Amino acid sequence: MTSSRHRRTIAPLVVAGVAIASLSAPAAAGDGDGDGDVISRGSCSASSDWKVKASPENGRIEVEGEIDSSRVGQTWTWKLLQNGSVAARGQGVTAARSGSFEVRRVLPNLPGTDVVAIRARNASTGEACRGSLSY
Repeated sequence: MTSSRHRRTIAPLVVAGVAIASLSAPAAAGDGDGDGDVISRGSCSASSDWKVKASPENGRIEVEGEIDSSRVGQTWTWKLLQNGSVAARGQGVTAARSGSFEVRRVLPNLPGTDVVAIRARNASTGEACRGSLSY
C-alpha cells in the first residue's frame, strides 16, 4: 500500500512533468484543431515565421497562409501553390499590432492528397519564407 506521504510527493511531480511536456512539445505538421484542419509552422530565412493552415470548406479547401515578422509596414510578395502550381499571388503588408499579414483562399479539393504551400519574400530585406503541408 502506498503511504499518503508518498502520494503527496509523487502527484505534484507527475502533474509538473505532464505540464512541462505539453509546453515543450512543438506543433508538428498535421496538427489541427480537431475539425479536419491541418496546420504547419516554421521559420523563414531570417527572423520571421510562417504558418499554413488547410480546412475543409464545402467540398473544397480553405487555405490560410500567414507571415509574421513582428515588424509593421513591411511589404512582402507571396504565392500560394497547390500541387506545385500557382493558385494565387499578390502582395501583403505587415499590419499594426502583430506585424503580420494573412492570405486566405478557397481552392478546389483535387483527387488524392493536395500539397498546399506559401512562398513569400520581403521586398526590402530579401528574407524568404517557404512552408507547405499535405491535405
